[in-house]
Amino acid sequence: MGNPKGFMTINRDMPKRRPVDVRIKDWKEVYQEQPLEDLKQQAGRCMDCGIPFCHQGCPLGNLIPEWNDLMYRGEKSSAIDRLHATNNFPEFTGRLCPAPCETACVVGINRDPVTIKQIELRTIEEAFKEGRVVPQSPDRITGKIVAVIGSGPAGLAAAQQLTRAGHTVVVYERADKVGGLLRYGIPEFKMEKAILDRRINQMESEGTRFRTSVNVGVDITGAELRKKFDAIVLTVGATKWRDIDIPGREFKGIYQAMEYLPWGNKQGLGESASNPAINAAGKHVIILGGGDTGADCLGTAVRQGAASVTQLEIMPRPTQERPSNQPWPTYPMVYRVSSAHEELDNRIFSVSTESFIGDQEGKLKAIKIVETKFENGKFEKVPGTEKELPADLVFLAMGFTGPEKSELLPQLEVELDERGNIKRDGEFATNQEGVFVAGDAGRGQSLIVWAIAEGRSAASAVDKYLMGESALPAPIEPTSRPLTV
Repeated sequence: MGNPKGFMTINRDMPKRRPVDVRIKDWKEVYQEQPLEDLKQQAGRCMDCGIPFCHQGCPLGNLIPEWNDLMYRGEKSSAIDRLHATNNFPEFTGRLCPAPCETACVVGINRDPVTIKQIELRTIEEAFKEGRVVPQSPDRITGKIVAVIGSGPAGLAAAQQLTRAGHTVVVYERADKVGGLLRYGIPEFKMEKAILDRRINQMESEGTRFRTSVNVGVDITGAELRKKFDAIVLTVGATKWRDIDIPGREFKGIYQAMEYLPWGNKQGLGESASNPAINAAGKHVIILGGGDTGADCLGTAVRQGAASVTQLEIMPRPTQERPSNQPWPTYPMVYRVSSAHEELDNRIFSVSTESFIGDQEGKLKAIKIVETKFENGKFEKVPGTEKELPADLVFLAMGFTGPEKSELLPQLEVELDERGNIKRDGEFATNQEGVFVAGDAGRGQSLIVWAIAEGRSAASAVDKYLMGESALPAPIEPTSRPLTV
């Protein structure tokens, strides 16, 4: 360990966010760069535990104490090697992962945990700055050809691993650019898309081929895929969004979050007119859903100049402290203030939406809500608490229920499980020979760090299927789950 007394003598310190009144005027990332010497001190807080529970918190099995110590000592070259040994894209997870490793940190039992996520991010950014992130082309070509369907984090991880193993990998993406939710769902202020493009360029230099604007199942059929490729990896995500069936759902002005967020990203990148198809400027906005996607809608609406933004959540307001039924090292449900909530926090908890109210032209003008309480295993309405909120736009950010039932799945004849996800065995294989699945399409809606871990593990399974054995790491099994009580 770098500093034997660091966890006792040094307080947790995070990089500063740009002032709210400044950052809401642009789409750039909100965090300022922390001085390197300060970051080294934060890395010195790591205890190098005999049993590092941060390893259990992270499905990638990141070697956290090792690269913490190396960054503390200023050995940045060795630190990035340790980091890349388990994580293909630390610049993504360092920005977007909710850091279950930190809630599992041993220091966090009775003190503030180590700033693992920030040290990870700075390690990779220093490596890019110093030219240490270079293409890793395979030593040999196997002659095997693999199709990866979808270019989200699971697809990109699987593609990079398989390319480096010597296979010819073609990634199909139905959108006009590579990245999936990383590009179209994550706002620019959380991760600038130049960060994504930087990694895509590396993958192309390694030999991975990308085919955009291809709707697999329509533009190329499942039968054609089976004929052309030796293996297929389905990383199509869980993009079937959860809807709400209440009176007035047909009114104009009600959109799914993923119908809205891509327009914000295009606006932030200057790829659309100043008035995108869905624009919150000057409007009263209601967001249904209190999670990260809802916060992304909030930050986007603020930057567009919304007249007001209100976020509704059916669950009660979480506590500030870790609940007793979610002890260390599990990931607790506590009250969190994201950068978007720092800009405008108008959250209402314990409410349910009763109906949407429209005008004679069929346009949304308000919503009717009612307070709720959780009794007998379900949410009960509280009589006499009904009220209306003005609403020009409503964004539904209530999560996803599984992969879309596109033309591709029946064409490939893959089976679905009872939750609607693509069924797979212990080797990430579907019921069809040579067809594998990774990421949210098989696991269900989850975190980016789990998607990357699934992509790496599925790549190992595909490599073994094609070659009889594999040296690629497999950090998790399809049945692996986060730490719980």
